[in-house]
Amino acid sequence: MEIVGKLMIILLTGILTENFILAKFYGICPFLGVSKTTSGAVGMGLAVTFVMVAASAVTYPIYHGVLDPMGISYLNTVCFILIIAAFVQIVEMVLKKYVPPLYKSLGVYLPLITTNCAVLGVTILNIDNGYNFLEAIVNALAGGLGFLLVMVIFSGVRERIERCNVPKALEGTPITLIAASITSLSFVGFGGIVEGIFGA
Repeated sequence: MEIVGKLMIILLTGILTENFILAKFYGICPFLGVSKTTSGAVGMGLAVTFVMVAASAVTYPIYHGVLDPMGISYLNTVCFILIIAAFVQIVEMVLKKYVPPLYKSLGVYLPLITTNCAVLGVTILNIDNGYNFLEAIVNALAGGLGFLLVMVIFSGVRERIERCNVPKALEGTPITLIAASITSLSFVGFGGIVEGIFGA
């Protein structure tokens, strides 16, 4: 039960209280660029989740089995980016062949997952936090689901903003950033809930 409790803390913390977008401000580029429509937000969120989990599953054993024992752990960033790029290419090819409309709607932001600091961040945080393999996978899944959740929520917010009369000075990026900050504040309250449930 202790293991399950720890995994649940990692999961809920990654989704709610330590959300990559709203708490760590990772992955802001696709967050602002692809969250205009719900379909685009869901597609990007699922793609990022897949890449996060797959990259974590591969980078963890490579780091602990190759880089660290050989004393070349300083190469982890370069190595991780190459692995992430490989998975992004797989996602890009699959979407291009089987879901062309989604592939077109994601546009340039799909290949940019390679340099998405949220994806690279989760692989590095798995090591920095001393997670074992299972905890690393759960943390990656939590990061991806948190990314997906915020993308979907914010796409609804932006669609609502499009139907409102926004003052001229706040149109475009300013009102988007204001809405993002308010959305971020709404997640602050989850910290006490997670601590209260699991006694973190």
